[in-house]
Amino acid sequence: MKGLEFLQEIESVTGESISTCFQCYKCTVGCPVISMMDIYPHSIIRHIILGNRDRVLTSKTIWVCLQCITCSVRCPNNIDIARVFEALRKIAVKEGKEAEKDTWQFDEIFMESVNRHGRLYEGGTIIRYKIKRRDFLSDFRMGLGLFLRGRIGVLPHAIKGRRVLKGLLRKRED
Repeated sequence: MKGLEFLQEIESVTGESISTCFQCYKCTVGCPVISMMDIYPHSIIRHIILGNRDRVLTSKTIWVCLQCITCSVRCPNNIDIARVFEALRKIAVKEGKEAEKDTWQFDEIFMESVNRHGRLYEGGTIIRYKIKRRDFLSDFRMGLGLFLRGRIGVLPHAIKGRRVLKGLLRKRED
């Protein structure tokens, strides 16, 4: 029954019917970063069904995921696997089991930028991330090159309709 609790928790948090997964492997086959994962996406879903909570929450896979939603689009049972991985990240952080703290920190700063400006403000995001990590010079040369080529702006560019976007993002968090 212990395994069932984890499955029910994830299904409740995400609103996804994970138990309908029949291990067709379409999520795994379509993943662009599969070579960097320690557990394949279909196996993560299987581990959730089996109740292997620690195995799932400490895996690098949920952090390697690009959130490109290829897996979700390919799923014949319409399981939003990317949403499941996002929920697993949040649970892992809450329980102090995250495998990649840097990824979580960057995700938070990235989303704060999108919430504030309606799109990514690269310069501000990079500066905030570097300050949070206390790593100021490791990528300086690359960053300077991107700035000089106009790839990183000095000032943020806000989009029209930020209120609509904020509403959509708030709905996604619920």
